[in-house]
Amino acid sequence: MAGEGSAQGIALPAIEQAVKDAATTAPEHIIVGAYINDIQEIDFRTNSYAVDIYVWFRWTDKSLDPSKSLEFMNRYAPDDHVRVSLYDAPQPMPDGSLYSIVRNQGRFSTKFQLERYPFDTQALRVELEDSTGGTAKQVYVLDTKALTINPAITLPGFKIETPELIVADNRYPTNFGDLTVGDDEVYSRGSLVVPISRPLTAISVKTFVPIFLITACALLVLFFRPAFVDGRIGLGITALLTLVALQLTSGASLPEVDYLMMLDKVYLASYAFIMLVLTRVVATSWSVASAGPEAAAAAGDKGWALALCIAYAVAMAIIAWTSLHG
Repeated sequence: MAGEGSAQGIALPAIEQAVKDAATTAPEHIIVGAYINDIQEIDFRTNSYAVDIYVWFRWTDKSLDPSKSLEFMNRYAPDDHVRVSLYDAPQPMPDGSLYSIVRNQGRFSTKFQLERYPFDTQALRVELEDSTGGTAKQVYVLDTKALTINPAITLPGFKIETPELIVADNRYPTNFGDLTVGDDEVYSRGSLVVPISRPLTAISVKTFVPIFLITACALLVLFFRPAFVDGRIGLGITALLTLVALQLTSGASLPEVDYLMMLDKVYLASYAFIMLVLTRVVATSWSVASAGPEAAAAAGDKGWALALCIAYAVAMAIIAWTSLHG
């Protein structure tokens, strides 16, 4: 027992000294840069996208090789990634530093925010860290031209904005069981961010014109003679079912979310519009059936049509304003 206590007494100061030494040693500055060769297959249902990327490092400490310990933090389907080191060993540079470059092809993931869909803007991200060295040992520093992108890249349905590479400290609320660090550990993280947006004119025409055409067809019900009850009801219900089918089709490529997107609100307002039209048709059918004047009912329908159009336009304006500026 005495021997065990003596061993513990020696071990604890040794650990404390190791912590102090790590805190006083200046971290190695790892110069990092990247080139995005291609972006493919943005999948909103799985919140993923395929990226072909080169990442390079320059450093001076010969005991390190950040290209070997590089870890991509937001990989999707990790087993499908293809990673290749372009050099078997770090290459010496004219300034005395060491150089290595890695190519990685695979899918990455981020949680797309779709509150403003279809006028949303997204950020395709690739997060990278060193798998073993925290900021006490090494930190990333941006290269002079830290991030470039292949100018030939095209994303159908999207515009690619100016990308950027950001380096920041990422603090983990744990030391991963490593007794040589404190209660938590900080790693230097590089974030490659590629903002993308949808062309407003094209997406507006493709998304909203079919909806407005269906609501316009439903509105025409109020311009039929009130005596044609069957035709008025049939046209209104057909417009309603067509709108339901259109919503199901348009949402097939989107994930399930726990909030209403801008497009959902437009559909809800359109459903309310058609239901109010049908409510007016039913009310009018009873007045005409009870020998009421058809001309008065037809005039009332036109007044309803004007009021519904104004209310629908105001609802669309409110939805657009709250979704884009909220």
